[in-house]
Amino acid sequence: MITSAAGEGTIASLFGDASLTEAERAIAEMRAGRPVILAQAGRLFLVASAEFADAGRLAALDALAGGALQLVLTPARLRALGRPEWAQPMAIPASSLGSERVQALIAQDVSVQAGMELREALVEPDLAAAAALQLATLALMLPAVLMGPLAPAGLTLPALTVRAEAITGFGEDRATRVEIVSRAPVPLLTARNCEFVVFRGGEGMREQVAVIVGTPDPARPVLVRLHSACLTGDLFGSLRCDCGDQLRSTLASMAKAGGGVLLYLDQEGRGNGIANKMRAYRLQSDGLDTYEADETLGFDLDGRRFDFAAAMLRQLGYTRVILMTNNPEKIAALTRAGLQVSGVERAHGRRGADNIRYLAAKRDRAGHFLDLDALDHHAPPSCG
Repeated sequence: MITSAAGEGTIASLFGDASLTEAERAIAEMRAGRPVILAQAGRLFLVASAEFADAGRLAALDALAGGALQLVLTPARLRALGRPEWAQPMAIPASSLGSERVQALIAQDVSVQAGMELREALVEPDLAAAAALQLATLALMLPAVLMGPLAPAGLTLPALTVRAEAITGFGEDRATRVEIVSRAPVPLLTARNCEFVVFRGGEGMREQVAVIVGTPDPARPVLVRLHSACLTGDLFGSLRCDCGDQLRSTLASMAKAGGGVLLYLDQEGRGNGIANKMRAYRLQSDGLDTYEADETLGFDLDGRRFDFAAAMLRQLGYTRVILMTNNPEKIAALTRAGLQVSGVERAHGRRGADNIRYLAAKRDRAGHFLDLDALDHHAPPSCG
């Protein structure tokens, strides 16, 4: 019988770690545009995504924060605004900022940033700011938040309260928590003998898919591809990247070899989400490379984690892999997770006028193993 007793007897305790539940609910609130109350070291802070800062919301939030509302920006965003000297998040008092100025300070438009001098006085935010920015990132929002101490008049605000440590620990807690929820055979054009295994978990409790091609032998090193979802490249054949080519060529190689496992990971836009990916694409159209665009939006070089990919492989019974990748971080991540990377094969795509700068940036900025001349000799298979 379910009781209403506190502690371990509460309903929440029946459904896993209460800290994870706290963080997941806060992520949902942030995505919905509602503020949350962040508790840290006995203090309460009002936190909201800066994306929703129209004039009415900005005034209401500032009132609830007793006139002490701040706009908190990441070091990457500050660099884009001409302040490269800051290596930690900094805040701008928001009371005197109008909604248009807030949007300009978090906006992605090169025209707004070009020559912009950040004249506002930057101040160090409270220690809770790092958790607030992480919450926005987990919610796939721009990494910019409005936050301030919750004034006594706002203590009855009907908003979710989340502890800062629940947010900062969420990535680690969720890193290896995945479980199989369904599976079925799905014949593909490039590999007819396939089974799709759907997992739920990883950051954000999103659904991840393992595509088992053929009959890979767990007793031997298995061909494995960690493939981050790319809606534009995988589905629509975007010429801006090489993702769709890599997806189809690695599946075809696995089928030819008799077996392999492709993990299709919900990490659109290097973990930043499809909305932020489109913002970055617009910046790339204005001349920035793929990493410059993400940094201009306030993101780090790469927001992805691959811990849960290793957990997926373990649950499927595969601990020795031949990794099909050009990304050294994927090799390092599986090795750190305790899997044996017995070999590495390159994941080939084509190069062209639309993606040459993207490929060069991956090689030069993130150390990907890419020989751009050799790509001309690796045309991907036709899918009909």
